[in-house]
Amino acid sequence: MSSNTAHFVVLAEFRIKEGQVPAFLALAHNDANESLANEEGCLAFDVLTPEGSDNLVVLHEVYRDRDAFEHHMQMPHYAPFKEGSAPLLVDEPSVRFFYTATRPA
Repeated sequence: MSSNTAHFVVLAEFRIKEGQVPAFLALAHNDANESLANEEGCLAFDVLTPEGSDNLVVLHEVYRDRDAFEHHMQMPHYAPFKEGSAPLLVDEPSVRFFYTATRPA
């Protein structure tokens, strides 16, 4: 990663209904694997489960830029994740967007 290139980072937190975590994780891992394999602008896609929380899943995604993220949401593997995960959620996910901070020279 170049020190002067800011990448677009997505942190999405999902609160999953009781008993639905395995189904959600299957959908999330499929989306992550397909993104990494088929989107050159997807630089990282981690599916995280926080310590001490059984029903929370966080997606940490890094894209070359915002356009690469917009492209991600148009990919064929995104719709099955979005539609399939919706009934598994307690409420709407919390999604935050960031840019990697550039390091001083």
